[in-house]
Amino acid sequence: MLEGKAVIGDTDMLGTMQQDALDLAAKALDFFDVTEATEIARFLKKEFDTMYGPGWQCIVGTDFGSFVTHCYGCFIHFYIGSLAILLFKGSTALEDPKAEAKADRFSTLQEIA
Repeated sequence: MLEGKAVIGDTDMLGTMQQDALDLAAKALDFFDVTEATEIARFLKKEFDTMYGPGWQCIVGTDFGSFVTHCYGCFIHFYIGSLAILLFKGSTALEDPKAEAKADRFSTLQEIA
């Protein structure tokens, strides 16, 4: 495993789920070399699919950007050393009631036009 502690950049997960993500990342780094980012991502994704249901996505690397839609309470971005890990459960539905109301108003406007 890489030396040093994990540093959480952003998350909306409950503490127990965050700890699972950090523990599994440490375990992955025991199994895989830091250069095997795809294998680390696969490991984390499969473990979270098993623990918390299907639909998890994982991105691992030292330099990447992202813009994702995720289920509320299912997002974490953290670092272990120079390795960044983004783990989230994908979502295609609007889950914020206010955003949903805005979307409904917009579709109503489209129907009127």
